[in-house]
Amino acid sequence: MLTSRYYMPVVFSIGLSALLPGHAVARDSSLPRPNILICMADDAAHMGAYGIPWVSTPAFDSVARQGLLFRNAFTCNSKSAPSRASFITGRNSWQLREAANHWCEFPRDIMSFPEALEHDGYFTGYTGKGWGPGIAVDSLGNDRYLTGRPYNDIKCVPPTRQINAIDYSANFGAFLRDWDGETPFCFWYGAREPHRKYEYGSGLRAGKSVSDIDSVPSYWPDNDTVRTDMLDYAYEIEYFDRHLGSILSQLDSIGQLDNTIVLVTSDNGMPFPRCKGQEYYQASRLPMAMMWRDGLANPGREVRELIGHIDVVPTLMEIIGMDPEKAGMLSVTGRSFTDIIADSTDRTVDRGYMMLGKERHDVGRPDDQGYPIRGIVRDGYLFVRNYEPARWPSGNPSTGYMDTDGSPTKTAIIKARLDSTTRRLWDLSMGKRPQVELYDIVHDPECVRNLADEPAMKGVIERLEREMTARLTEQGDPRMAGEGHLFDGYPNMCPSRMYWNRVRAGEKKIPHGWISKSDFDPEAEE
Repeated sequence: MLTSRYYMPVVFSIGLSALLPGHAVARDSSLPRPNILICMADDAAHMGAYGIPWVSTPAFDSVARQGLLFRNAFTCNSKSAPSRASFITGRNSWQLREAANHWCEFPRDIMSFPEALEHDGYFTGYTGKGWGPGIAVDSLGNDRYLTGRPYNDIKCVPPTRQINAIDYSANFGAFLRDWDGETPFCFWYGAREPHRKYEYGSGLRAGKSVSDIDSVPSYWPDNDTVRTDMLDYAYEIEYFDRHLGSILSQLDSIGQLDNTIVLVTSDNGMPFPRCKGQEYYQASRLPMAMMWRDGLANPGREVRELIGHIDVVPTLMEIIGMDPEKAGMLSVTGRSFTDIIADSTDRTVDRGYMMLGKERHDVGRPDDQGYPIRGIVRDGYLFVRNYEPARWPSGNPSTGYMDTDGSPTKTAIIKARLDSTTRRLWDLSMGKRPQVELYDIVHDPECVRNLADEPAMKGVIERLEREMTARLTEQGDPRMAGEGHLFDGYPNMCPSRMYWNRVRAGEKKIPHGWISKSDFDPEAEE
């Protein structure tokens, strides 16, 4: 069990004067550098600490109670590989060339922060899923450890056939046995849950009830099938949380929890239609909690400022006294939130906006084309520009809407197209979209009422697009320079690459394990 004791906060052991605007944190070199534990669920958008009654996450909730609970944490790109690439580099995905795409070869000249930490003396490791899916090799073709050296050998008997057999917490124990006890470490716990597939009904068999769910998103059917699917998703989040609790207990038992920065989050929204792989509010806003007993001022706070995944790297590297560029990384776009950790918020930093975007995710369109999007969250609005609205946003219907994972909920929405009373659900998740979308995310967080055509919103749209374009131009986004085609031209490393073209050429056995037979809907294209 985790202890509930608190320690008098020593803010980075350096004093608040070092956190004045324009000044980097000057770490006291006589004190040990903190350990870093990154815990990333795969496709989780819900944790109990946010008041979700149908998900029980005592370990995550404990981190939040003893640290910070972020109410507005975002990924810039709601898909595994590009989201994780942004997290480990501190840059938005459109600044990472190939790594803006899913299933890419990670650029050989771009360094991750765990690689930089290892070069600076940290002992690094990971279990489960680090960066990916994709290929990461150096200039000689050797495997790179973007999130540390792998610890995946210890297996367990998982509670369902679909949960991964890697024993995450036991592998963390193996990492600790290899650690010398003095060198600071950085460990990445990357569960493969709650990524699909799920064992249907596993949540019900664990004692959950469809009545536990207080709200089903209005863009899905509200029926027992969808609710059961949601409970299966919740069950796998809870599996992630159990291993998190065991990992924290191990740290506590050896006296290292106090000096470890613990950050728990997810890579993107839940693997359901209109969520994962899209750029809407409920796809991009993620759970995140942070605990650091030896360094966090006034634990138990909620952070309402908009914080991006790309802000984690500059924060951690400022704490340990490393300059990312001097360490060999590209310059970071994210902004350190050490002032928030110190409970001395720097009001000169604009934390009122968040940038979002997307290029090529999964296959399923002609020539593996992506669905390019850029967006900005500001002043309670989400502005989105879809640069190729003639393309299908979730992939072509004839190839199974491959940018949305197969699920009972997805099947129900595909069927909804055939009924005039429910077709709107299909339109929202699978149908083609206008070039411009605007949502009031305060009153419409589900983003189902597009305000872009309302005359009263013209000024809001102009203001948000002007800011978005200026920021993207400053960040060197190729799409702002008329070179968006570069993203579609990068090699696709997925075994299913060029799926649409190969099907048209008559190939029969192309892998497509993340979608279901019922997903293929060729009549929708007619």
